[in-house]
Amino acid sequence: MAAPRGPEGRAGAPPSGAGSRAGGGACGRGNPKPAPFPAPPFLAMAPALLLVPAALASFILAFGTGVEFVRFTSLRPLLGGIPESGGPVARQGWMAALQDRSILAALAWDLGLLLLFVGQHSLMATETVKAWTSRYFGVLQRSLYVACTALALQLVMRCWEPVPRGPVLWEAQAEPWATWVPLLCFVLHVISWLLIFSILLVFDYAELMGLKQVYYHVLGLGEPLALKSPRALRLFSHLRHPVCVELLTVLWVVPTLGTDRLLLALLLTLYLGLAHGLDQQDLRYLRAQLQRKLHLLSRPQDGEAE
Repeated sequence: MAAPRGPEGRAGAPPSGAGSRAGGGACGRGNPKPAPFPAPPFLAMAPALLLVPAALASFILAFGTGVEFVRFTSLRPLLGGIPESGGPVARQGWMAALQDRSILAALAWDLGLLLLFVGQHSLMATETVKAWTSRYFGVLQRSLYVACTALALQLVMRCWEPVPRGPVLWEAQAEPWATWVPLLCFVLHVISWLLIFSILLVFDYAELMGLKQVYYHVLGLGEPLALKSPRALRLFSHLRHPVCVELLTVLWVVPTLGTDRLLLALLLTLYLGLAHGLDQQDLRYLRAQLQRKLHLLSRPQDGEAE
């Protein structure tokens, strides 16, 4: 079987050597064959194939949550689904909304849900928590992170409190804007989601969801990150959300930007901005990887042309 290849097309080194290269000099000098993951007691006693259903369950949960997130952020604001008995006349002004306890209570509830999601998503990504989960869950560490993130996002979407009577920042009411603005927003949302799914595939979707880690563990290949090049590891340390621009388009490009949607867009924009720290070296690496993948995709066409 051919050796796994890194993101730059080079043959990957054995798990022991690659792990020492990615894990740091102290680990490489003290133990030439470091274990890619700690061996938790209950995982060490269980057959390796029992890890696969757990990883698949986490993947299915995350995939279903992603579909629900598309409905929550795109289909619901674009196609409706929140009845408003009074229509635009029932909306209050900004000053009146600040004095309405029902509106403030709904916004405070939504803010709490968003802070819960952001806190979980950030806390479990810290090195301390990752080390603890790796110690007790081993190769399922990434699957656990993905499952917890999906559950937190499900809580946000299912418990979200709309504010139909609140003020709006903008709203397309008069013709022809009432017809063409929703259509334009729908087209931009479709393009954004297609780009998001394409970027996730380029960034190794199986590894992002934790499936590849379990697959490599069952086959005894070590940790996938140990086979990544230093440039890829540097990129992953800077880029936690590779789809910032597309998500911002989905959050802000809507025909009606109400109060609760404004809160959602503002907080997630701030969070995405703080988590996005690319520099010129990262951008050059991304450009090189995109060109390499496009070259690989064009090879079958070249063979057919010959």
